Amino acid sequence: MTTMLLKFILCVILVCYCSCCLARRLSQFYANDSTINQIREVATATLENDSLKNIRSSDQNTIPPPKTPLEKPDIKPDIEKPNMKDILPYQDKLAMPSAYTFFEKPEKKTSFFNKPFAKYIIPSTLVTYGIIRHATGGFKNVDENLHEEMTEHFAKKRTFDDYLQYAPTAAIFGLDLATNLRAKHNLRDRAIVTATSYLIMTTAVQTTKNLTKVARPNNGSLNSFPSGHTATAFVGAHILYKEYRDESKWVGIAGYTAAATTGFMRMHNKRHWFSDVVTGAGVGILSAELGYMLLPAFHKLFGIKESKKQIAIVPAITPENIGIGGVFTF
Repeated sequence: MTTMLLKFILCVILVCYCSCCLARRLSQFYANDSTINQIREVATATLENDSLKNIRSSDQNTIPPPKTPLEKPDIKPDIEKPNMKDILPYQDKLAMPSAYTFFEKPEKKTSFFNKPFAKYIIPSTLVTYGIIRHATGGFKNVDENLHEEMTEHFAKKRTFDDYLQYAPTAAIFGLDLATNLRAKHNLRDRAIVTATSYLIMTTAVQTTKNLTKVARPNNGSLNSFPSGHTATAFVGAHILYKEYRDESKWVGIAGYTAAATTGFMRMHNKRHWFSDVVTGAGVGILSAELGYMLLPAFHKLFGIKESKKQIAIVPAITPENIGIGGVFTF
């Protein structure tokens, strides 16, 4: 059992490392693409300036000579066109134009990773795993083996996951107040997205619990599938990532780490199976994406416009707790 757990942990670490390497390579690729676009704009401006200078020079050549024979017209010599291949970097990636033609901006490259549906693949896969587990009985040995490992090596119960699940949500609203990081959306929009996501997540979790009636690992109540704590944590973590990913990648990493720790502690405390935690993570991420998708609809529905004054009421709804908070900025 210990060997199986070690293999599972190594696989998770390997997948995370490969994902980080892929993300780094993609960021370098798009950074180079942005540099090339800037070079194209500079080259366009250079050719436009060159064209104007040559036109002025040709106009001056048509000026009739002055009446005084001793005076010579002030004719500026033609400006020699610069050799673009010598002054532009990345010349191997740029198509050099003929005289007085201009660069055209290339179309944005589309790939599998920037397709609109790409952001739904991972959470949908996590939810599908849980559905297959409880609908067909597949992967049952994974749940049982991990539960035995938890029982053998982690006997003492710790309940800090009851509070850790709210840490990413608190960071959504407090991080830009406590640091110099700035969220992508204002306080009002973050409150709308968070409230909508929590409502979708709670509805999905409670409905599924009542329909499936899966027993908890500790032989407790019949509401194990999916994990509400994990779903709550991942809703906050995903919104935190989307709001601050342009400021610092470590904010998203910290949020997902807190959410993953919450899921691990639910298995540690024998409150959920592994499939419950995986499905809860998928439900949380999907709920956050739907919250952002519905944000423009709420703007249109309530006629919301930009204003310096902001008021936000943020509900916190989970299977075990209900809370509310408010913030007013003026």
